[in-house]
Parts: sequence; C-alpha cells; structure tokens
Amino acid sequence: MNILLWHVHGSWTTAFVHGRHRYLVPVLPDRGPYGLGRARTYPWPAAVQEVTPQELSGAEVDLVILQRPEEYELACRWLGRRPGRDLPAVYVEHNTPKGDVPASRHPMADRDDLLVAHVTGFNQLFWDTGTTRTTVIDHGIVAPGVRWTGELDRFAVVINEPVRRWRVTGTDLLPLFAEIAPLDVFGMGVGGLGERLGLPPERLATHEDLPQERMQAEIARRRAYLHLCRWTSLGLSLIEAMAIGMPVVVLAAAEAAVAVPPEAGVVGTRLETLCDGARRLVAEPEIARRLGAAARRTAADRYGLDRFLADWDRVLEEELCGSR
Repeated sequence: MNILLWHVHGSWTTAFVHGRHRYLVPVLPDRGPYGLGRARTYPWPAAVQEVTPQELSGAEVDLVILQRPEEYELACRWLGRRPGRDLPAVYVEHNTPKGDVPASRHPMADRDDLLVAHVTGFNQLFWDTGTTRTTVIDHGIVAPGVRWTGELDRFAVVINEPVRRWRVTGTDLLPLFAEIAPLDVFGMGVGGLGERLGLPPERLATHEDLPQERMQAEIARRRAYLHLCRWTSLGLSLIEAMAIGMPVVVLAAAEAAVAVPPEAGVVGTRLETLCDGARRLVAEPEIARRLGAAARRTAADRYGLDRFLADWDRVLEEELCGSR
C-alpha cells in the first residue's frame, strides 16, 4: 500500500513507518511544517520516500493519513483528488481537545467520508466528533536500544517548548522536584528555562533537541523520569522511558492516569505524594530498580511495535476495502 502522510510528530511517525507499506512524505525546499520530509534525528527505514507537491500529482497513492485540518486542502491541491471521496483517508488525532472542554467540537466532526483515529481512549472520550466514525489505536514505540542504569541521582524530563506551554506541560511544577534532585530537561525550545524558573545550572540543565538515540542514552543514566503534564495527550517520551526500564513519577492526568500502573512508578494528583515518591526513588535505588522493571514490562505489553502496526494494518485494510 502506498500511504501519503506528513511528518508531524517524530516518535509517532517513526513507529508508523516501520510497517510493511511504502510511505510518501511531502518535502518542501524550506522543510517547513508542511514539508519536513524524512526525519533527521530519528531512524527511518528506506520505505519512507520524500515527494514534492509536483511529484504527488502523478503519484500512486492508495490512502491518505491526515493529522492537521489544513492537510485536507493541501492533499486536494497536491494530489488533484479528494481524501475520503476519491481515495480513502484516516485522520489521526494526536491531541487532547482545546477550548470548551468537554464540549470541544472536532474539526472533522460530522463527516461521512473518513475515519478519525485517536491515539488514546481519553481523547476519543473527550472530543466531540459528532457522526464521524472513530476508533482508538493506542501508541506503539520502537523499542529503545538502551537500558536504565540510574547511576545519576538526577531526574530526566522531556518537554518541547516548556516556556511557551508552561502550565499545560507542568513546567511551573519543576522547581518542586529540583529541590529533591537536579533536573535534566530534554526537548526542543528548552533554552532559557532555568532562568525563567529562577533555577541555577546546578539544579536544572537543558539539552536542546538531541538525536533520539543519544537522548535516550542520556535519560537512561538518570534515576527517574518526570511526567508532569496537566493537559496533553500521552507523551511517547514517557512510554519510551518506561521501555528503557526507568521508574516514573507521573501526574495522573489525561491518559497517563491509566497508562502507568502503580507498580511502575509514582502516580497521583497530589504534589506531596509525587514529591515523597521522588525522594524515595533518590534515596533507595533498589526500589527504583524494581519499579523500573515493572515499567519496562508494561511498556512492552501495552505499547509494543508489533501490536501497534497490526492494529493499524487492520484499520488501513478495512478503509481500503470499504472504499472499493
């Protein structure tokens, strides 16, 4: 199957393109948000082919994966065909709703020409998609090539744009945990975070947009992983940390509340509970090791790549056959 999709979310796309299909990814000269092309910091297989808008007009495309509302018009213009009408389409919703939650209307609500695939059950529950068909395909990850050592009495955090997103990503909560152990914050747009929080370099260090393999190798050396997001979809960096074998400290909000069992880390909505658990992980490495082992088993059982790709193949085949 030839599948057209845009490169939007690096970790999700990395898992998706490890399937058995041919993947056409738009590329533009400026490699902007609608033409990123192949990933540069994630390992992608050769089955991913960059295509220009001009090449797409004559390309053989069996199905379109949409991930942003504006991609529908781009696909119509670049393909000369209408996704959902002239060829099957699936809209992948990566995000929690915004605005008047839980009455938020999805941009693809009340459509009979496509399927909305949510990446979490929480998102499906909270988005109002009207009469549009929906399904849930839980995340899957490419298993990291490193294992947790926890040799450094430090916490790892992965947040993109933590200053701009602030309360959404729990950035304001980081100083509480910096009092317990120093923080290493990885991600895009992390520069200036320490100054914004009033934390000195010895309590918070930032690591800007490292290649995935290098980032995971660094994270694996930290004692525990912090996930303090208040209102985001389930972060793949959290699942990857669990797959490495890290114990996790997790704010029980959105899908994270059910994705992480108690035996895999510290989960709760009370900050004192999370802070107490974080102190225990620093003070007692063996407890951290035991929780990390459970986290790794959970990640393998629930978010393995084989299950993820099998779920997607089933949906893709159903949509392709249904359009004939």
